[in-house]
Amino acid sequence: MVGASLGVALGGSGLRVGLVEAVPFGAPRQPSYDDRTIALAYGSKKIFAALGIWDSLHTNGDCSSPAVAMQKVAGGITPISRIHISDQGHFGFAHLDSAEAGVEQLGYVVENRVLGAALTARLREFANVTLVQPAVLTEVDFSGPLATVSIELNGAPVRLSTSLVVAADGGNSAVRAAAGIAAHRVEYGQSAVVANVTTELAHESTAFERFTKYGPLALLPMEANRCSVVWSLPPPEAERMVAISEAEFLGQLQESFGTRLGRFLKTGARNVYPLALTRVKEHVRNRLVLIGNAAHTLHPVAGQGFNLGLRDVAVLAQVLVDAQRRAEDVGSPVVLQTYASWRKRDNLAVSSFTDALVRIFSNNFGPLVVARDLGLLAVDLVPAVKRALMRHTMGLAGRLPRLARGLPLL
Repeated sequence: MVGASLGVALGGSGLRVGLVEAVPFGAPRQPSYDDRTIALAYGSKKIFAALGIWDSLHTNGDCSSPAVAMQKVAGGITPISRIHISDQGHFGFAHLDSAEAGVEQLGYVVENRVLGAALTARLREFANVTLVQPAVLTEVDFSGPLATVSIELNGAPVRLSTSLVVAADGGNSAVRAAAGIAAHRVEYGQSAVVANVTTELAHESTAFERFTKYGPLALLPMEANRCSVVWSLPPPEAERMVAISEAEFLGQLQESFGTRLGRFLKTGARNVYPLALTRVKEHVRNRLVLIGNAAHTLHPVAGQGFNLGLRDVAVLAQVLVDAQRRAEDVGSPVVLQTYASWRKRDNLAVSSFTDALVRIFSNNFGPLVVARDLGLLAVDLVPAVKRALMRHTMGLAGRLPRLARGLPLL
């Protein structure tokens, strides 16, 4: 979805864009209880609005009225009006509220299938964007004056020449590997159990981040009184949570989360994903740029991963369009270094922030527990600290590209 977002951002720009995808866009799929979700920060909403797809996703979720916010939101989007943060068994807690931040919502929970459908529809509006699908990468060559990408398209070999290759192919990026760019991976010793659950009480558009003795437990609000659960656990415990019965799982979840949402009534499919921090030293090379998870993977605590990748998109699109207007080579080291320099601070700050959260709240050393809980109370009680935290997590801090300010790129 990061790559598709870049395709939309460059739509109508005059650049010829090929979007290589292994799975055909728009493959039929019925909505289900188990639909996976993405947590979108408020700043990401501004980017999608500037790209012209927000209205197709969302109609009434910007309303600040709790009565309206509790209704089923059209398009598979649920607003996040408040965030409740707590430290299990300790005194630390904090509340974040959209009213205090001066925004309609702190963020939104979006079903992946809905966002994918909106991106697909928008991509097909642009004559300069070609969907190359279903295709599998076989080789990338950067030795010539242009980059050459070899693929198998519908089983037939095809070679593409391009001024710039954008690797947006995930944490196990084949493009990154083909270019010989090493990724530094740090294992957290945790896996995420991901599932959707139904709760007895209404979530009232509140997201919960609870730090447990094993790791962070997040509940994100969804429509129909569901919540998306992302529960970080030691790998053996995570595998056990997938294997036990529904009743046992709901009981274990209840014990860790508490009763703020009443009883957990139902859960769907449970899946496990290993968690690690991945960083690369080189985000750009001549005719190559890495974005999204190909450039950085984060722990899901605070829900920053996709939002960080979307800000990659906003900056890269602006840099490329501005270079094109100046008749510069969009794949040249000079142009791409402009992108890399711009993104360096945000990438480092967000990855360091999420990494520190995991390490600080996974350590039960007594003095550290007291210090972190005092820190949570400071966030809750000191307005300046709270506002600064909210601006960073909403993606509104630092130097923002045009799309992130809600302005058109062209």
